[in-house]
Amino acid sequence: MHRIRASARYSKAIQAVAQVLTSLRIEAMFVGGVARSAWMGSEVESGAIDVLALMTAQQRNQLATMASHRGFRVEREEIEQADELDLVPLNFVDPDGDVRVHVLLASNALYGRMVAAGQPATFGEGELKVPRAEDLALMLLMAEDQEAVDHLTSLPEFDLGAFRERLASIGLGGEAAGS
Repeated sequence: MHRIRASARYSKAIQAVAQVLTSLRIEAMFVGGVARSAWMGSEVESGAIDVLALMTAQQRNQLATMASHRGFRVEREEIEQADELDLVPLNFVDPDGDVRVHVLLASNALYGRMVAAGQPATFGEGELKVPRAEDLALMLLMAEDQEAVDHLTSLPEFDLGAFRERLASIGLGGEAAGS
């Protein structure tokens, strides 16, 4: 199992996000820097914490409310502005500076499958769900981070066939895999 590493400040924020999502019984996985840490060995120490979550509109509102009572600053105006983006923007309040959190609603079938197929990674005393290497590579390919995609595709457990199938399923074809 892969391990997520984070600075003390980011560890507190990641743990707080995980606790709120678990309390609300929202199925989610950590993407972005947290997933990169699990798969590429980096340490989460800057940037936003990104989460992909399966939730209803009611749970979205509950998430914002509960987060506001658990150490997060929730800006109602930001929540309203992000409504059409299927995003819940939060700020974990820390004495050393807030940590930005983006909870993205898994609003399409591809994201839903990614969350369902996510796998555990060790974090502190527990586990967090992160995307499979192939799904993270797809997200990084969309973000035009070819260096990270190349790193993931070189891992022994990376399933290049499954990655190419995912690319073809969204109309990119296997040639975008770079291999």
